[in-house]
Amino acid sequence: MLDHRLVQTAVIGNSKSDHPVILPMEAPELEVWRRRHPKYTYWCGYELGGCGGRLMDRLYRDKVCHFAHVAGGPTCGRAATGESSADHLFVKRGLRRLLDKHGQRGEVRTRDLGSGPGGAVDLHLPAARRRLRFQLSPLDYRSWRAADLDLGGDVDEVDWFFGTDGPLAEEVLARDGYTLRFRLETRGGERRVYIGTRTHDGPSVRWDPLEDCRIEQAGLLAPSAGATPPLARRTEPFTFPLAGPLVFALDEGSAVPDGSPFASEGRRLAVADVRPAGSPIVRAVLSLPDDTAPPSAAHVYRAVDRASMLVREGVEGWAVRLDRFVRLDAHEAARTGLAGVLPELPEQRPVPAPQTRQPDRPSPVVPPRAVSSATVRKQRAKDDALVLTRDQAVVRVREILTDVAAEGRTLRWSDLGAQLGNPLKSMSERERIDFLVEVDSPLWDSKAVLSVLLAGDNGGLLSCLPAVLHRLGVGGAQGLSTDSPPLHAWVKQERERGIALYGTSPRPVPRRRPVTTPTRTLTAQQWRDVGASLRGVQQHKRERTDARHATAGEIRQVRALYDRVQRKMSDLGGAFRRTKRTNRVMRLARTWLALTAPGAQTPANRSPEQAQALRTSAAELSAELNAIAAELEAVKAQYW
Repeated sequence: MLDHRLVQTAVIGNSKSDHPVILPMEAPELEVWRRRHPKYTYWCGYELGGCGGRLMDRLYRDKVCHFAHVAGGPTCGRAATGESSADHLFVKRGLRRLLDKHGQRGEVRTRDLGSGPGGAVDLHLPAARRRLRFQLSPLDYRSWRAADLDLGGDVDEVDWFFGTDGPLAEEVLARDGYTLRFRLETRGGERRVYIGTRTHDGPSVRWDPLEDCRIEQAGLLAPSAGATPPLARRTEPFTFPLAGPLVFALDEGSAVPDGSPFASEGRRLAVADVRPAGSPIVRAVLSLPDDTAPPSAAHVYRAVDRASMLVREGVEGWAVRLDRFVRLDAHEAARTGLAGVLPELPEQRPVPAPQTRQPDRPSPVVPPRAVSSATVRKQRAKDDALVLTRDQAVVRVREILTDVAAEGRTLRWSDLGAQLGNPLKSMSERERIDFLVEVDSPLWDSKAVLSVLLAGDNGGLLSCLPAVLHRLGVGGAQGLSTDSPPLHAWVKQERERGIALYGTSPRPVPRRRPVTTPTRTLTAQQWRDVGASLRGVQQHKRERTDARHATAGEIRQVRALYDRVQRKMSDLGGAFRRTKRTNRVMRLARTWLALTAPGAQTPANRSPEQAQALRTSAAELSAELNAIAAELEAVKAQYW
């Protein structure tokens, strides 16, 4: 009986082999293939989900060449026989070759996820405590979440490579800021593997051949991604915008629980009574900027910008994030229900002017004259100009520019001055810089720079904009002129972020990038210092020291280094892009310090991070923190 199925893939050598081959489909190509490999034997291998029987190649000139089962073999129930049916074995072989090329130790295994042995390919790098998952079969969010937890049980990082585009790849892109892809193309008897990288700021995927990539401690690195710093995983809570205005009053008598999951760098937490629009008052934790004066518990405040709710996965509870707020006067506060009730004002009766005779009959009613909206705006601007202080002007400018962003337009500085009058009209260049820095402070990645929405009298960029951006901590802005093409491209992107954030339908935006990408390289001496520190770490490892044996002096040293790195990161702001390694070390340091604090108890059921922290010595952690500090100094030297 003849086998009429078009089997395109096989394994070479025996039925248990994992050495794949794809048969050339054209007759001339197959003839060349036979001459090159006269001793090859082909099998419907178990690694392909096949029967293990022998295959033979069939050459046709009037149709596609293919493999066929040898007569008399076992009954085959192999589901997939096309050219992509051996993709998992081509990926497996490509990863093995890459490990050998770069002298790395690792284990490559194929996984059967219920639809055959080609569901996924896993690469475990024990030295880097990292796993790479190449996902070939379709996967939904819940299955991915369960698999991610399972793969990350004994490693620090799991990198997912998706073979198909879909909702899950978009979800990972939104969560982590980047997504990793792979695809295969047929070249003769091979399926060549390509690695792709996509980020929020790039609409397309950048592809590189697998053999051109390299395997290091940071995982699988593609050449096209080498020009940009590796993106860090998302460590901040997930945010959900709250509609409408929000008012709050702090409660000094209530303390934030220790170890709150919503604590983050540059923020302070406080307990407050909060009233969102259209809702009753609720007790909540507020996340407020750390570099602004804290609100007083004696007053009631209103959020100027859109507030958002913070949620962390796997953690009960939530918090409210606010960046800018303004104090309400006594009468406004009383109407919110969060402040004391003011006594009612005595009823005032109109008193007729002296020597004025009251008319005997009512005067005819004169219909009110319609007033144009432009007149109302001019009158409101005139009233604002009469009463606005500098602090009130800062808040008013934020509100105006937020509305400008929502409408997708820009505003001339002269028009803004005409609306608000003093103190804007008489500002010098230096005073204008200080004022705009105050308008945009504090600046976070989740906010847009409002100053980019202001234009000069000629319609171009404000002459003081580079100085404002430098003062705000935006990397690569120092020394640029307003004619610089990188600055114009950056301003265009930042304006689009503002439209996305403050429009009628807010949508998530990518992280803010520096105006020009900083070069993050260490000097030769700094690398030697890092090497010496790491050699000291290895010595301590051989002595089997860990967190539980740390002395009080070592704990103080780690604490001082951690605080130093935190301050340097805060000073550099957006000029320093955190890597996965940086985030991992900072998380490890926080957990290590919590476990070694006086009175801390070692938990019986430890999380992977706690287990890793307990295995880490003070010397090892100090070396990692010193390396990050040296890198921060290198970035600082470039811009300051």
